[in-house]
Amino acid sequence: MIDDKTAPYAALLLRVTLGVTLLAHGALKVFVFTVPGTVQFFESIGYPGFFAYLVILAELGGGAALLLGAFVRPVAVALIPVLIGAALQHAGNGWLFSAPGGGWEFPAFWTVMLVVQALLGAGALTLRLPVPAAVPAWAR
Repeated sequence: MIDDKTAPYAALLLRVTLGVTLLAHGALKVFVFTVPGTVQFFESIGYPGFFAYLVILAELGGGAALLLGAFVRPVAVALIPVLIGAALQHAGNGWLFSAPGGGWEFPAFWTVMLVVQALLGAGALTLRLPVPAAVPAWAR
């Protein structure tokens, strides 16, 4: 049974955690690895270099949107391919993220949490933006 009184706060906690973690990973790519370094890394593992820009934008923009509670369902769904790509990149390193090169369990878990967020919705304390009528109800 879902507790209608606490479920919005559970969704809020998940949303804030996902948002902060995404912002941290995006900032890591910008300020520590640098954008050119991230592009070079993506190319070294066989991804096109422009994917690095898309991932940085997704992590920073998606993290901010989740923190604010704006368009949570579509943002969570849009971030799923980013985390699937991360899980695939780490797949050859083994299960644990502490393995050299990082394992795949953290990005896989993160992917599932984005699915959960998309199913739950934004929860409590969200930024309410006007939504065009053309946006489907599930994405509001």
